[in-house]
Amino acid sequence: MRRRLLALVCVSASVLSGCDLISQDGGSGRNTVSVWLMKGSASEDFLKRFTEGFEADHPDLDLDIRIQEWTGIGDKVQAALKADGTDGPDVVEVGNTQVPQYAEGGRLQDLTLESMRDWGIRDWLPGLAEPGQWMSQQFGVPWYAANRVVIYRKDLFEQAGVNEPPRTREEWLDATEKLDKNGDQGIYLAGQDWYTLAGFIWDEGGELATQAGEGGAWTGALDSGAALRGMDFYRELQALGDGPVDADEEHPPQSGVFAKGRVAQIIAVPGQAQSVLRENPDLKGKIGFFPVPGKSADKPGAVFTGGSDLVVPKNTDQEEGALAVIEALAGEKWNTDLARTMNYVPNKKSLAEAVSGEEGAEAMAAGAAQGRATPGTPQWGAVEADNPIKEYMTKVLKGAEAKPEARKASDRITELLDPNTR
Repeated sequence: MRRRLLALVCVSASVLSGCDLISQDGGSGRNTVSVWLMKGSASEDFLKRFTEGFEADHPDLDLDIRIQEWTGIGDKVQAALKADGTDGPDVVEVGNTQVPQYAEGGRLQDLTLESMRDWGIRDWLPGLAEPGQWMSQQFGVPWYAANRVVIYRKDLFEQAGVNEPPRTREEWLDATEKLDKNGDQGIYLAGQDWYTLAGFIWDEGGELATQAGEGGAWTGALDSGAALRGMDFYRELQALGDGPVDADEEHPPQSGVFAKGRVAQIIAVPGQAQSVLRENPDLKGKIGFFPVPGKSADKPGAVFTGGSDLVVPKNTDQEEGALAVIEALAGEKWNTDLARTMNYVPNKKSLAEAVSGEEGAEAMAAGAAQGRATPGTPQWGAVEADNPIKEYMTKVLKGAEAKPEARKASDRITELLDPNTR
């Protein structure tokens, strides 16, 4: 049996720690490229199509695709990057904001040359491309994106006399105020949804944290004038519903709140609409999507871009094969296939039409053009674990003055980003 078929058995069974494959090539001279992909990122059918197509185009290569769990993946990848020998992965899918923590210490291949010369770096979505950089070099190659949109009840909009989705923040507030009447919630927005707040801050020209030059220290920036304006807009919008001020969007899951109550809007990835319909099938045909509105009608608001990049470990012994896999997965043919299959946003702005015709994906692609990511430092994970942003948001929504609370949160972010200040 060819090793490719064995690898597909791993994919089909979703073997999370990988199958212990034994090569049965019989000395055929074919090289095997080991690829770690995350559970749920691609369907079994897509992986089968890709494997067969890739091996047909590269007769000297076999693919060994191993599916991994997100839980605990950070430690597993770090161990693989540090390991001696040739048993580790040759290509790894990582969260777009995780690239710096793996690039630090020189354990990833620098892909800047290939990205600029062959892979269309200038057309990549900024929310995937920018966090894939470390020290001005490109280590992560964008694979796919997913970002928040506004999921709304078409019937409640109609009943409130809102005839079309808003395109500006001002229109959004006006429409939401009309919707927030007669026992309905204009929007369900939890008080600690800091990813949504980040988009409002970026729209104002602010940042979560700033860096003092290339390689300089990072400093929390929630107390800048721009960041405070973003928080002020969040406060206005959040007040037009009954979202808890001391919890995030998962406590309780906002899709469940949307499904069970008369809630006009939530801010979420389009896929959450499927969860809503599973809980309340009566909403079929009543759910719509639009991009998070911006400050002006000519472009949507900024949003946090989630998704994945592809990296190559420095210790690979199959560098050419690994580059061939990335070129294929990130190239137009297979990237658009993945986007259509999984309702993702393709990795390039020019490929947005690949998801045309699907309302949620179209809204997501429009927003992705304004996508951003969290600060590109390996220490950002410590900020998310401690998360002084959530505490700051709750205090402001409970009536505290924003500027001094923002200063406290910014100081804590600085401490977490620069251990020398602790």
